Amino acid sequence: MNTGAISPQARATALAAMSATSADDQLDVLVVGSGVVGAGAALDAATRGLSVGLLEARDFASGTSSRSSKLIHGGLRYLEMLDFSLVREALRERGLLIKRLAPHLVRPVPFLYPLQHRAWERFYIGAGIALYDTLALTGGGAAVPRHRHLTRVEALKAFPSLRPETLIGAIRYYDAQVDDARHTMLLVRTAAAYGAHVAARTEVTGFLREGRKVVGVRARDIETGAELEIRARTVINATGVWTGDSQALLTGERGEFQVTASKGIHIVVPREKIAGRTGIILRTATSVLFVIPWDRHWIIGTTDTKWDLDKANPSASGADVDYLLAEVNKALAVPLTRDDVHGVYTGLRPLLSATASSTAKLSREHAVGNPVPGLIVVAGGKYTTYRVMAKDAVDAAVRNLAARVPASCTEQVPLLGADGYRAAWNRRAAVARKNGLTGTQMEHLLQRYGTLVDEILDLIAANPALGRPLDGAPDYLAAEIVYAVTHEGARHLDDVLSRRTRISIETADRGLAAARTAAGLIAGPLGWTEAEAAGEVALYEARTAAEIAAQQLPDDESADATRRDIPEIARVAASAA
Repeated sequence: MNTGAISPQARATALAAMSATSADDQLDVLVVGSGVVGAGAALDAATRGLSVGLLEARDFASGTSSRSSKLIHGGLRYLEMLDFSLVREALRERGLLIKRLAPHLVRPVPFLYPLQHRAWERFYIGAGIALYDTLALTGGGAAVPRHRHLTRVEALKAFPSLRPETLIGAIRYYDAQVDDARHTMLLVRTAAAYGAHVAARTEVTGFLREGRKVVGVRARDIETGAELEIRARTVINATGVWTGDSQALLTGERGEFQVTASKGIHIVVPREKIAGRTGIILRTATSVLFVIPWDRHWIIGTTDTKWDLDKANPSASGADVDYLLAEVNKALAVPLTRDDVHGVYTGLRPLLSATASSTAKLSREHAVGNPVPGLIVVAGGKYTTYRVMAKDAVDAAVRNLAARVPASCTEQVPLLGADGYRAAWNRRAAVARKNGLTGTQMEHLLQRYGTLVDEILDLIAANPALGRPLDGAPDYLAAEIVYAVTHEGARHLDDVLSRRTRISIETADRGLAAARTAAGLIAGPLGWTEAEAAGEVALYEARTAAEIAAQQLPDDESADATRRDIPEIARVAASAA
């Protein structure tokens, strides 16, 4: 079975294959940007039998697709905007992901919607959530339990940390959650398993043109500095908040879409700081706030403010952190403090621009355009509907191809690790005993790798020391750190600690204690010298210190200036090599 492993050697092979293309022998589709939409487009095109390339300037999912609320949901607030079609579409995708496409990565999670007013609010909110469940059923996407009305006593049993005076009851409903970075990375690997050539750390610097037609791209391998030309019959621009920047590479061409970046920050606190068996959703003055169970932590977010500073490394300010703490503390009996925050992360939503005073009012719908021959642009949308966006982009791309191309089949294509997952979960205790792992460790592995867990177990069998918990981050095994490089395309320490794992936000020291051990584990597979490994650790420490410092500052501008002082980690490491 081809599991699409992305080793350092596989990356080099993919770049060589893509750059060997010519006018007579070119890719059918080249996708630029490997967030969830770009990765989904590569998979969609590859499963239609097309030759496909996928380029990413940084790491897979290093932008918005690793910094979301980690929810797969229809979006209750879009019902109030009467956007029923978007909600129905998203709920259908939620059902597909839970039941077929990624059951190892996407799982139901209950939420409480606390009620503060008698009679009318229970009727109004209850009717909305009932419609939410009904839309899921009509779209064939029902994969979670239906909602239930709770009394005040029942609500407080489910979430003891709520202040009793803040509610008269609640409604419990279900959505789903996902580790967004892992899901996106497995989309990339699944595309590779179906024949796509994929390469991260490869920046597009321009477009190849024949007259007005785009016939490929110029790119630079950031790891080596090599300049490349990659030819393709159609290029799909799936660069999210960078859509405007990438369109600007088409000299003299006006961008078809304007994308506004909306900043959303989240804080991560230990599970013991809040007593609750469900998530909660709270209304704020401008939007909604989620408190989401996340293994041994809670994720609390988000904000929704315009951002026009550094898109590569958006910064959370002290005002952002204080805002989230203030909002969640309105509902908690024991308030959270800054000392309770283990992690902070910031993402940018790519919103299609409109005349609106607030980014909360801009569209989460997506659009696909063909600004010049040979170039497709896909913009907007939300994480949950990535597959539909990818399908629409590839549908537009194949109109440029002379040959007849099959329709999209990705709703029938499980991601790697999904096939056989239910059986593997049922056998987890026996497999754990056989491999000397605890039941908790086995469940952790299955929920991150699904049936690909056998590849992790093979690493441990070959080197039993890799079966030990990682120093500084004992929720993870040492084997997972090695696997991130040998199978998952990680090139740098930050890739491993921030995206292949979540050590950077799940440990109180932001992963600093684990950094040196992790660097030692991945130095061999990546061919680092001791000096290069030490440089990666120093860069990670500097980045972490800058982010913590930014989170003490009062506004976006000062926070951004502090974070900007740290150069792009991958490029510094590459230039030092």
